[in-house]
Amino acid sequence: MMLKEPAAKVAIESPPDHSVTEAFDFDDAVRMVKSGLTIEQATHALLSVMTRAERLSLLDGDEPFWKGLRGILFDRYNREAFVMGAVPRLKISGIRFTDGPRGIVMHSSTCFPVSMARGASWNVTLEQRVGNAIGLEGRAQGANLFAGICVNLPRHPAWGRIQETYGEDPILLGEFGLALNRGVRQHLMTCVKHFALNSMENARFNVDVQVDDAALHEVYLPHFRQLVEGGVSAVMSSYNSVRGEFAGQNHELLNDILRQDWGFDGFVLSDFIFGFRDAVKSIKNGLDLEAPFQQQRVLHVPEALERGDLAWPDIDRSCARILRVQLEHAVRTGRTTPDSSVVFCDQHRRLAREVAAQGMVLLKNDGVSGCPLLPLDPAKLRTLAIVGRLANRENTGDRGSSAVFAPKVVTFYEGLRAALPNAKIMLQDTDNVEEAQKVAKMADVVICVVGYDAMDEGEYVVPSFADQKELLDLLPPTRDLDEEEVRAAIEGQKSTGFGSGSTDSDGLVPGAGGDRRSLRLRDRDVDIIRTVTAVSSRVIVSVVAAGAVIMDDWLDRVPALLMTWYSGGEGGHALADVLLGKVDASGRMPFSTPKSEEHLPYFDIDASKITYDRWFGQRLLDKLGVVAQFPLGYGLSYTTFALEGVNVDVGPLEWGLDCFTVSTTVVNTGSRPGRHVVQVYGTPRGPVRFSEPDIGSESVDTSQREMLDKAIETQKRE
Repeated sequence: MMLKEPAAKVAIESPPDHSVTEAFDFDDAVRMVKSGLTIEQATHALLSVMTRAERLSLLDGDEPFWKGLRGILFDRYNREAFVMGAVPRLKISGIRFTDGPRGIVMHSSTCFPVSMARGASWNVTLEQRVGNAIGLEGRAQGANLFAGICVNLPRHPAWGRIQETYGEDPILLGEFGLALNRGVRQHLMTCVKHFALNSMENARFNVDVQVDDAALHEVYLPHFRQLVEGGVSAVMSSYNSVRGEFAGQNHELLNDILRQDWGFDGFVLSDFIFGFRDAVKSIKNGLDLEAPFQQQRVLHVPEALERGDLAWPDIDRSCARILRVQLEHAVRTGRTTPDSSVVFCDQHRRLAREVAAQGMVLLKNDGVSGCPLLPLDPAKLRTLAIVGRLANRENTGDRGSSAVFAPKVVTFYEGLRAALPNAKIMLQDTDNVEEAQKVAKMADVVICVVGYDAMDEGEYVVPSFADQKELLDLLPPTRDLDEEEVRAAIEGQKSTGFGSGSTDSDGLVPGAGGDRRSLRLRDRDVDIIRTVTAVSSRVIVSVVAAGAVIMDDWLDRVPALLMTWYSGGEGGHALADVLLGKVDASGRMPFSTPKSEEHLPYFDIDASKITYDRWFGQRLLDKLGVVAQFPLGYGLSYTTFALEGVNVDVGPLEWGLDCFTVSTTVVNTGSRPGRHVVQVYGTPRGPVRFSEPDIGSESVDTSQREMLDKAIETQKRE
């Protein structure tokens, strides 16, 4: 039913507080800081010349809700920047939001591998370079805030959005998030998400997560704290509730922990559309910005001010945080805009290729005719078959809020064809088992590409309104037939995500939602593996996935196995580089893979309440006393390494610091150049609360027979 209530912002006018001249604007505030005054003084001066209506406009998006949602549903998510809090009169450009993390979602940008693939490189220097490229492309396309630093901890590999994070270890998460932040913030404001305990997709809008203080602060929050201490501009709250209160209006999370304990001085914005349930409580409890449209606050905040449920100091507190971050960004980075030619430039495409190759993990490389199957010798390759439904597909990840629209994506088949111009490459990219077997018989080597795509795992975008009718109450009233059309469209959509369960009638459940219901391959994938290995001894399996895949039903049949992930726009070239030995197979698993589902924590994708503890991943396997199929940090190489003279300097710990240094000499004992990831694990003395947490790592590039010294700064935080 259409209602006649206004959807435009309510203007509550009052004279500005003239502590400075009326001609004062954002540029003047920037000049104040550059002349020696503090950010706080400049923020107060700018806030003092704003009308009350302008102050209210800072607290949500600029676009009316139904118009903005129409763009998402009928065109594309985040084609242009989401603008929030622009005040043209005062030259305040507002927040200009672009999503991530595999690149800039706006327009058409370089598509990097998903974060989990980048985490598999264990190379934070490389991640900072990715961040710099992303920041440049975002700024060139009109954004000023990048909200693609996702460091949620995947306590279970079925989480549909696992591709957006870096691994199962809090320190790995924190170090990679920091590296991305360092790169991006040279050009854009940065936002870390989703705060906090957001590791379920189907139930994300209503699940309540229970957690004790020890697990909360030692496992699920340290990486967020690292980002806060590393200077992140903003924090995005999560949809779920934590200990009985929704995260977007959770006083304990947003005030007690984030601001009081950690000293965060940036702003907090909501996750989109369903990010909180009470507009007044969200402001009082520390959420500054409702993203991305005019939705709840435009209707309820003016009335709350009139009733006295909110006071203007509540409004000004959030306004000051938002303005302060924009001023700091402008002072630090200026107003210049990179040339548009930087977007999808050759340099960034080469970087995407390098990142994809470094993240690919060689899990198995058995001998065939007395030699390891990989790397392949292109001079000896006459015929090669590449089989599987994903062999020639542009498969860069899910189609949710992180989807990047690159001008060109190089498929695995295209990459191999470009790298082997003199070989005959036979493509069979269907589920036809007989055709796969036919080409396998004729080939010197078979590449079997199996795994998932956006239909199998990904973001769960549209909730089930049938099961969660209260979400409809968060939508503003419609005013005309156009808005009613948009409401009907969102209510009429099935409760599926952009990647939500296989459409095939096999081991996966159709329409299952963002979280995987099975950690195994599709039945047809397994059939193809069995078929081609029955007729060829030279089979290389490439697994495309973002989380752990249980492989016990086929692993023994294959001589070579690569985890190739959603490898971005240059993934095809990167796969060829690794298979042909142009680069070392140097990736390492950023999570553990169990041999059985029995060795995983409890996970109910439809849960309304769940308890998180410290036992998941490698820690749980160690506690259970079972051996992983592939442990955290596992990965083979084309060469061999030795560590000589491991030394531990605990002096800083004795001085009361939270770090110490481990040093060693890395020796490449093989005949090929390679990259070795030195990993340090430790257990605290006394009663064991953790089982061998990762406390530091560094990657080292070496030539054959080369020796390099390496010192690793490690962390210890109670």
